[in-house]
Amino acid sequence: MSATAGATGSAAGPARSTGPVRLLRSVARSRIGALGLALSGVVVVLGLFGGALAPADPFVPTGAPLRPPGAGHLFGTDDLGRDILSGVLHGARVSLLVGAVTALMAAVVGTAVGATAGFYGGATDDLLMRVTEFVQVIPRFFLAVLVAALFGPSIVFLVVLFGLTFWPGTARLVRSQVLSLREREYIVAARALGLRDRRVLARHVLPNVVAIVLVSGALQVGAAILIEASLSFLGLGDRTVISWGYMLNNAQPFLRSAPWLSIFPGIALVLAVLGTNLLADGLQAARDRPRA
Repeated sequence: MSATAGATGSAAGPARSTGPVRLLRSVARSRIGALGLALSGVVVVLGLFGGALAPADPFVPTGAPLRPPGAGHLFGTDDLGRDILSGVLHGARVSLLVGAVTALMAAVVGTAVGATAGFYGGATDDLLMRVTEFVQVIPRFFLAVLVAALFGPSIVFLVVLFGLTFWPGTARLVRSQVLSLREREYIVAARALGLRDRRVLARHVLPNVVAIVLVSGALQVGAAILIEASLSFLGLGDRTVISWGYMLNNAQPFLRSAPWLSIFPGIALVLAVLGTNLLADGLQAARDRPRA
């Protein structure tokens, strides 16, 4: 009798959403997820404390030019005598800023658009999805190049541009999830009882899309870091801040004579993007994993 009642209650009641903390614990149980968490965690720590950990100002020469890695300069120096380790540590801060702010803006806008479109449907859904499709087909990289050419290379412009163009993917995922959720019995019952749509969305719908927004956000962090590095590598990034792409751009003439100029920022970039992608895979696997 109790088993039947429990089954009935779970079918009629709201599906339990996976909280962020519980989801991260589930991610850490898998090798891929744990590796993604570790790599992403290192980037976060370096982004937050890299400036304090850096042995020198990355723009100020501190040694002989093109000094190979060794005592005093663990990652060597560049052609101007600037410490490469300091540049890599400060570059983590720029990458964290670009990735985190982009993902946050995309999550807020995408969740709002996707939840509204999926919950109300009809003409609202059609209008919001047409806007979403329009933004989604805009070539983001070339738009960034155009913005840099017109307004000058600025990290602020890039972050805003990324945030305003990364949200369609999140919006489409959230909309598909909400389309399924709004037909659940507990949602129909809540609306029949006269609860306001805003309250139904806040209490019963949005908690169930947190996991999918986190998956999308992790992928967007890596994509934003990679695009910013690509722009800086082409000389279209903000030259007033040190980024890994900026360092790779400066290293081009010395690929053979001083390979450490490109090796260390290149490894940092690869590990950062790899970590966010592995974290996204782990989040998706944890989300799909059946719960007892």
